[in-house]
Amino acid sequence: MPKSPSDVVRQGSDEILHTSVFRLAWPIFVQALLAMFLGYADTLMLSGYNQTAVGAIGNANQILGFLTLAFTIISSASGVVVAQYLGAGQKDKINQIYTVCIAFNLVLSLGISLLVFVGSDLLMTLLHTPAEMMDDARQYMRIVGGFIFTQAVMDTLSRIFQSNGKTVYGMVISLGMNILNVGGNYLFLYGPLRSLGLGASGVAVSTTCSRVVGLAAAFVFFRFFVHGHLSVKYLHPFPKDIFLTLLRLGIPTAGENISYYVSQLFVTGFVNTLGIVAINTKIYAGILSNFAYLYSISVAMATTIIVGHAVGAGEYDFAYRRVNKTMRSALVISVLIACCNYLLSPVTFGLFTANPGTQDLAAQIVTLGRQIMLIAVFLEMGRTSNLVIINSLKAAGDVKFPTYLGIVAMWSCSVVGGYVLGIVCGYGLRGIWVALAADEIIRGIIVAIRWRRGTWRGKSVVKTAGAEDTAPTAQE
Repeated sequence: MPKSPSDVVRQGSDEILHTSVFRLAWPIFVQALLAMFLGYADTLMLSGYNQTAVGAIGNANQILGFLTLAFTIISSASGVVVAQYLGAGQKDKINQIYTVCIAFNLVLSLGISLLVFVGSDLLMTLLHTPAEMMDDARQYMRIVGGFIFTQAVMDTLSRIFQSNGKTVYGMVISLGMNILNVGGNYLFLYGPLRSLGLGASGVAVSTTCSRVVGLAAAFVFFRFFVHGHLSVKYLHPFPKDIFLTLLRLGIPTAGENISYYVSQLFVTGFVNTLGIVAINTKIYAGILSNFAYLYSISVAMATTIIVGHAVGAGEYDFAYRRVNKTMRSALVISVLIACCNYLLSPVTFGLFTANPGTQDLAAQIVTLGRQIMLIAVFLEMGRTSNLVIINSLKAAGDVKFPTYLGIVAMWSCSVVGGYVLGIVCGYGLRGIWVALAADEIIRGIIVAIRWRRGTWRGKSVVKTAGAEDTAPTAQE
């Protein structure tokens, strides 16, 4: 007897539950590494071209990164809903979910693209961007931000790939985008097109072209390998129940990230008052610190795939044990990487500041950067807990608590604490980084307690017979 579509979906979900975290995580790790490099390739390649341009696109990316959070309202919720519906073996609404998510983010992102193109001057002024950086920042924002809709749709498709356990597709797309972006940057900065003198604008063109090609590839993978289908018919009549569910999950889910980026805009404003040494040290330290959490974010995302499917199937104890196991290994490895980052910081910061004629500036950045990377070792202890547990809470449907906690901790520690320690007390970037570490550590402890207490149980968006609220086992 042939299997029904629901049976096929449920069988695929069972395979995900019995898949190792490593198998799901390694493509996410590579994709995260490539995505991070795609974001920083412009900075890295400009560092040997013009230090002022480095600060300019760093400020521009701060605003663009914040604006893209609007897309996570739906895309992050789609990951939760798709995983839980697949875990419950319910395929009937999957294509509707896909269509609603992509259509909503496309419309929203087109509006944001217009906003960035028209209001770039105002946005950079609000961030207190130094006057010498304004022209490069404006041009970069208008080109990259004008096509920000490509990133919005691609991020949604990436979430869909992950929820289906197809993590390798995102990795392949990121690899191709990086190759195109680096090649384009070289042409504009050091190759045949250098004579055009475009600088940051040429880098923006290269970044945008790579994203357009990546989006086209993502649609091909979605259609022929995930077997997803998009159609206007899924919007008539409009599936209000699905849309409201996505909003109910997505608004608080994205709220924690939005709060983080808003607080970081304030922190960047504080740093911009400290001069170019602090500005560029923050940019370079951010790049290096991101390597420390790549492992954690990869296994965290892989674990949330499993948690979503497990919660959809009512397997709460299984989800609880898997998250605890992930947490232990991620904490050890991320802190070890942070320690290596600190030990190697004189070399790595030296590579960023190798531009001839700026030896004095470079020496100051290297000295300050080493101090920042020592503080970052303690920051990673808290951030790892946040990445693993908060994402798992959201995958289980517990979306409000992380938002409330994030708002309180980020603004009281990162913003107020950063201003007091960095500006009022005069500790500069060192004081700001101590405040950031305090924020991560406090939140990490609190969410670890919440996960252990099991408050997240029974919050699935798909109710099944096995979804009763049970307490965690004593040995865990």
